[in-house]
Amino acid sequence: MNPYHKLYTAADTVVVFIDHQPQMTFGVANIDRATLINNVTLLARCAKEFQVPTILSSVETESFSGYIWPQLLDVFPGQKVVERTSMNAWDDAGFRQAIEATGRKNVLITGLWTEVCVTWPTLEMIGAGYTIYVVEDCCGATSAVAHEAALSRMVQAGAIRVTTIAALLEWQRDWARREHYDALMTLIKQQGGAYGAGVEYAYTMVHKAPQSAKVGQVVPKKSGH
Repeated sequence: MNPYHKLYTAADTVVVFIDHQPQMTFGVANIDRATLINNVTLLARCAKEFQVPTILSSVETESFSGYIWPQLLDVFPGQKVVERTSMNAWDDAGFRQAIEATGRKNVLITGLWTEVCVTWPTLEMIGAGYTIYVVEDCCGATSAVAHEAALSRMVQAGAIRVTTIAALLEWQRDWARREHYDALMTLIKQQGGAYGAGVEYAYTMVHKAPQSAKVGQVVPKKSGH
């Protein structure tokens, strides 16, 4: 079946985080960098909740790029990071082995920079028979033009563009599935931006759940005061 005509699941996907490192972050100009870090962390936390295999990869950590963001490492404490010298992760035997070991063909890819370290492995992985979903708001490029050109090149090769919220909701799929519901709602309230604010409002104002935190709690005025 054409991959554009089907949905993926938590049971058939793997998520890849490539080069979310300080030196690479300095060059990001297509997206607000705080938003980028938030999106990446949210996707990582949801992948962990849904038990989706994840691969962390870095390039030239000590000689150039610095360590992977602590916000991302904190989600996967102790997990091995695939260290590379190659800009193209697919050129690295350790990276290829990590992908192959999952036995999964649907790959959600994120990374810095979109036009190099995301595009190049995407093209080659498509050629190797993988279906690639580029989580574009978890990717950073050196300019908006570079980001769009890279996305265009990947789509022309057969990649599929997705965004963070859409990516994680595709794992949930059905609100009747309660196994991950509460945890997912908590993560969305914390890091889901406008969607998270809406969830918090529905919980507290519609369903009368207690507020998530006491800080800033509004005390209703008594009548006559």
